Amino acid sequence: MLEVFTPFTMFNRINLLLLLLLCLVYQSGNTPKSLTEEKGGNATLTCEFEARKYFKIELTSKSENIPVCQEKNCSGRVFKQEACDVIIKDLKLNDSGKYLLRAYYYNDQSEVKHKERTYQLQIRDETTVKIGEELKLHVLFSNADKVEKNSSGKWSEVWNTSHGVQSERMNVSDGNLIINGFTAHDAGTYRVLDAKGDILITVTVTETNKETNTERDTDGQHKHRIVYVLVSLGILVLVLAVMIGVVIWRRRNRRYIQAPVQENPEPPQVLGNL
Repeated sequence: MLEVFTPFTMFNRINLLLLLLLCLVYQSGNTPKSLTEEKGGNATLTCEFEARKYFKIELTSKSENIPVCQEKNCSGRVFKQEACDVIIKDLKLNDSGKYLLRAYYYNDQSEVKHKERTYQLQIRDETTVKIGEELKLHVLFSNADKVEKNSSGKWSEVWNTSHGVQSERMNVSDGNLIINGFTAHDAGTYRVLDAKGDILITVTVTETNKETNTERDTDGQHKHRIVYVLVSLGILVLVLAVMIGVVIWRRRNRRYIQAPVQENPEPPQVLGNL
């Protein structure tokens, strides 16, 4: 049976295509912009909107409003730059996640309008642990869903919100993923993902069996200090021994000199006449 195309049918199909196209454009415009920054560094959320005078900037993350300083001289960690860019200074691991930026302006009819953009911020960090010590990764924030470790190019899950840790040597405390008795096998790259599979945090863990320069210097200074103390004590003991010997010798010599000479009690004999 042949389908009859009427003007009404064509109109509906055109509307449907326009609606699908609009949805695609909307989804494309709201695709989060991925940012990867180092812990302790800065992140710039560029709005990239057309040139306008934006009178208000709003920033939200994890369903919370983040105060944005919009003055010229700002001392806080989050502040506006240029027309509508937002800078986040001194990045912390819990700064990772999705952000929504809204920039408000007045249109030609003096009506309040806004444009918005989303961002996915990943924070990278690295740490070094000695063999046998405790590894503590402070990465289990509210938006963390699971933690994976890269072993030989493959990612394996070591923790998730449903089943917890996957090893007897691991435990969780105060938002920390703790590995007890760190081994060379535990070294590698750990990443934290949210419920949608987006990467939040990446931590590179390396092992060390060697002392740092500071530790070597400290140990050397400690050994030198011990040697110095022992030598000083030895010299002091030697000096005291010599002084005691001199005192004893002088006392004995003084007693010998001062001792009275024993006189002969018998009177001298007088020789008689021969």
